Amino acid sequence: MAIEIERKFLVINDDWRSLGQGEVYRQGYLPTGNQMTTVRVRIIGNEAYLTIKSKTEGITRNEFEYPIPLKDAQIMLDTLCDRPLIEKIRYKITQDNLVWEIDEFQGENKGLIIAEVELQNENQSINIPDWVGKEVSHDPKYYNVNLTKHPYQTW
Repeated sequence: MAIEIERKFLVINDDWRSLGQGEVYRQGYLPTGNQMTTVRVRIIGNEAYLTIKSKTEGITRNEFEYPIPLKDAQIMLDTLCDRPLIEKIRYKITQDNLVWEIDEFQGENKGLIIAEVELQNENQSINIPDWVGKEVSHDPKYYNVNLTKHPYQTW
């Protein structure tokens, strides 16, 4: 088990684009029937993962992630996951010994770009890059699982 401590921000300009290469992500969420956990199926290139996350408390939650066969993940995404699927290009940029993950959403969430940074503790001090704007860590509408229920293009 890992503990995920993550802050999320809106991206306000394109200054980050020259700093990293993007990788295509395709992911979906299995219905759980509760608000306490999310179960995500994700494909990155030729690798696939099943991830279970607990409810977020502040900016922290438990996370369990396991590799699964690619074919299984494709079937789950095609037949079991809520719609729409999350399609995005993720860029990883290292700054001040932290990895910023910039998600440029596609499909029904096109136009939304979010920067996330994982921390060692909730009180960790960070330098905010000039391409990062408003913090949305505590706004659930920006959680990927909620973007399947209320895609960005419907806001």
